Amino acid sequence: MGMQESPEDWWVEIMTSKPRCIYYFGPFVNREEAVIAYSGYIEDLDNEGAQGIVVVIKRCAPEVLTICDEDEDDKDIT
Repeated sequence: MGMQESPEDWWVEIMTSKPRCIYYFGPFVNREEAVIAYSGYIEDLDNEGAQGIVVVIKRCAPEVLTICDEDEDDKDIT
């Protein structure tokens, strides 16, 4: 296949409404590992002031690890 990650890998997908971003953390060998790890990621985002945090743990192979809606960010720049 040539890809390092197979779709069998578990990833933590975290979406935030402010900023409008999707973050992927992983890969993890199994769901349990992802579950143990994700609270640390949420804590970091919380400390950065992220709002509307939603967590999904799933099998996937993300191409990009951070996806942000750039249009939203432009308004915040002073």
